[in-house]
Amino acid sequence: MRLKACLFDLDGVLVDTAKYHFLAWKQLANSLSFDFTEEENEQLKGISRVESLRKILSWAKLEIPQEKLDELASLKNSWYVEMISGMTENEVLPGARRLLEELKENNIKIGLGSASKNAKLILYNTGLTPYFEALVDGNLVNKSKPDPEVFLKGAELLAASPDSCVVFEDASAGVEAALNGGMKVIGIGSERELGRAQLVVENLTKIDLKTIQNLF
Repeated sequence: MRLKACLFDLDGVLVDTAKYHFLAWKQLANSLSFDFTEEENEQLKGISRVESLRKILSWAKLEIPQEKLDELASLKNSWYVEMISGMTENEVLPGARRLLEELKENNIKIGLGSASKNAKLILYNTGLTPYFEALVDGNLVNKSKPDPEVFLKGAELLAASPDSCVVFEDASAGVEAALNGGMKVIGIGSERELGRAQLVVENLTKIDLKTIQNLF
């Protein structure tokens, strides 16, 4: 089997939106008279907005009716969208654009697999949209990582078999999702968090096409 497609998570892999998620969740928590830490925020990586909210409320030992959950999640999202609306090409993470260009030049298909419902806006504002042939985000899937739905849907849209795909992820739930989907995965971040990935690197400056192909 040879490499046919690469699927990228968005937050923390291509762009740094984690800080905006944290600030928006913190603003919501403060509006409910509690706070949470950056360490706790790490646990929200790669999971859906409503699941993130449930975790935050459980840390605060708050019980909120189901109908109120959607309202709070929407409020957080409105603050987050306001923050990311000012993003520019300067917020693309090191090595990301160079790698995307190399993949495109070598006819490797490129897809996005993100839990974010704002992925299209972020890609547009950072100038990354033209690199992607398939965009699968929180608007197209129902199951959160570590379920592989988001990556399997991306592979399907790219007409690539799962075993010909490599996923780039910065969250343990995303690494598990890729493995659950029968794909190879490169972790972006710490070996301690992402050790089940076939390869873990600090950022995309450490990756080129040859390194990816060597996984096969």
